[in-house]
Amino acid sequence: MAHIQLDLDGYTDLPEGKVATVVTHLEMLEKPALKPIDRPDLTLERAGKIDITEYRALFKRVGEPWLWFGRLVMNDAELEATLSRPTNEFYWAMKNGEPVGMLELDVAKEDEVTLSYFGLVPEAVGGGAGRWLMNHAISKAFSRPEVKRFWLHTCTGDSPRALQFYLRSGFKPFKRSIEVADDPRLNEILDRSCAPHIPFLP
Repeated sequence: MAHIQLDLDGYTDLPEGKVATVVTHLEMLEKPALKPIDRPDLTLERAGKIDITEYRALFKRVGEPWLWFGRLVMNDAELEATLSRPTNEFYWAMKNGEPVGMLELDVAKEDEVTLSYFGLVPEAVGGGAGRWLMNHAISKAFSRPEVKRFWLHTCTGDSPRALQFYLRSGFKPFKRSIEVADDPRLNEILDRSCAPHIPFLP
């Protein structure tokens, strides 16, 4: 693995095939007042045993515009082990019997919940669907009386509206970091045309 020295007061050139994003970590220390959202066309369903083919398909539909790759680089055994952990809670957002979004919580720690993945397919965005899904996420996180912290992270690879959405939801930033990874478009995990806001360098 190549190691480079990060210049904290200027530019750092990345090796070929790498992408970098600035990550903002946010937390919520108490449940806020939630504005009710009426979306009778949407339902939230807790997954039992998850079909990894169906999961990957939805993960890609939700995350491809934003260069999500974390679960796509896992092999079948790794993904199945991750999704079947007792501390992993996965919910499908459903519309007309079809999955249009995902909500994934990690409850490994007794007093905190991590929002692992959260999102909607592009055609489902709008009309309060994101707020509807976040209301469910917050309610489920704080349904455990021992929980004192609900947290997540977003990055500059995500939708430019994501950070402001989380801030409006009541999360507060507490840390910033830089993530460097292999560009998933190089090995065709994702199509080279996706995430044009992070230009592909052939």
